[in-house]
Amino acid sequence: MTRFRNLVLLAAGGSAALLLGAFFFQMIGYPPCKLCIWQRWPHGAAIAIGAVVLLGGPRWLVWAGALAAAVTGAVGVFHAGVEQGWWEGPTTCTSGGALSGSTQDLLGQIMTAPLVRCDEIAWSFVGLSMASWNAILSFALALIWVAAARRAA
Repeated sequence: MTRFRNLVLLAAGGSAALLLGAFFFQMIGYPPCKLCIWQRWPHGAAIAIGAVVLLGGPRWLVWAGALAAAVTGAVGVFHAGVEQGWWEGPTTCTSGGALSGSTQDLLGQIMTAPLVRCDEIAWSFVGLSMASWNAILSFALALIWVAAARRAA
């Protein structure tokens, strides 16, 4: 196997491992929030891109793999910032907002509120949340994709 193929396999396999890890955490009782789900889609794209390239597709697609890994890393950074309270997340998955309006309006807001909030850290390791770990590891995968792209050139 060439070095190029090894790098693509490592990068796509890394996304597969992160995605499987996310599903494992979901299975053991950590349901994903909206931003967690958003972080999963680019990993799926990176896996598909890796499969296409490994099956003989055009080598320039590795740049799309790098972009997918960077996108999920960026969403991870955004999510970690929401968890830390550095900025607000989507209103559909964070707490906040003024308690105004009628009692009926307030009850409606409560009843339509999501069960899993994006601004709460459900699990962490050495002080970093899952979103933070996804960001770090995804940017590392993006670098591996870039190394593969440079190897292809």
